[in-house]
Amino acid sequence: MSEKKETFVIFGNPVAHSKSPQMHNAGFENIDYDGVYKKHHLEDGNTIKEVFLENNYEGANITVPHKEFAYENADEVRGLANEIKAVNTYINEDGKVIAYNTDAPGFLYAIESFGEIKKVLLLGAGGTAKAISLALQQSDIDVTVLNRSEGKLSFFKEHNIKSSTWENFVPEEYDLIVNSTSAGLKDEYLPCPEEILNQVLKTACCAFDCVYGKITPFLAKAKENGLKIKDGEDMLLYQGVLAFEYFTKANTDESTIEVMRKALKDN
Repeated sequence: MSEKKETFVIFGNPVAHSKSPQMHNAGFENIDYDGVYKKHHLEDGNTIKEVFLENNYEGANITVPHKEFAYENADEVRGLANEIKAVNTYINEDGKVIAYNTDAPGFLYAIESFGEIKKVLLLGAGGTAKAISLALQQSDIDVTVLNRSEGKLSFFKEHNIKSSTWENFVPEEYDLIVNSTSAGLKDEYLPCPEEILNQVLKTACCAFDCVYGKITPFLAKAKENGLKIKDGEDMLLYQGVLAFEYFTKANTDESTIEVMRKALKDN
């Protein structure tokens, strides 16, 4: 009788839309790894560690709205996640929950195709914005965070990252505009007032949206202004590849990355 497959999951609420299982399962198959990856709808983020261990999961990814809860409940947090205070990857190490954040390096891989970027305007101030802003700061890229209200900006101020509300924003010239909000995911909203967006898009060269699988109103407007545009698929792919390496304890070769990329495009 064969041993039970190692089980990995993605925790989220909602989670039905996630393409992570098809990406990871394709990767497992490609390297002949005895693992299976599923979706786990989790209502209460505070129970995440308990649920993870009770189900004997070997690893997990965590999506909205549980990344901060996952950080708080982990036994040990490693790397940049300690600064971000949000995690998207759990590993079971002999019954201890070890946590990482692969969003930050995943974003940096995703924007490499834009070429040299020196100055970024980041729209939104949630967990994803925290990861992206710190990744940019550590790469010596000038970043400004723009958010509707003051409430969520204290994190960025504590980390000496420039930040502003819509009301007191003074635009500069940026190479890249990034939408880290959910605007455009299930609606036709822009991530900030149109007059602000029109102003910053005039001088930028590139636009990136963390939403994947569609041209959001933000990306459509950027395209109208002649910018190079990119949705969040590569960020999803590369954060997934990095998590996959934690899951399998092996480096990922180009063929596996391409198999995972192709799986993301399947409906």
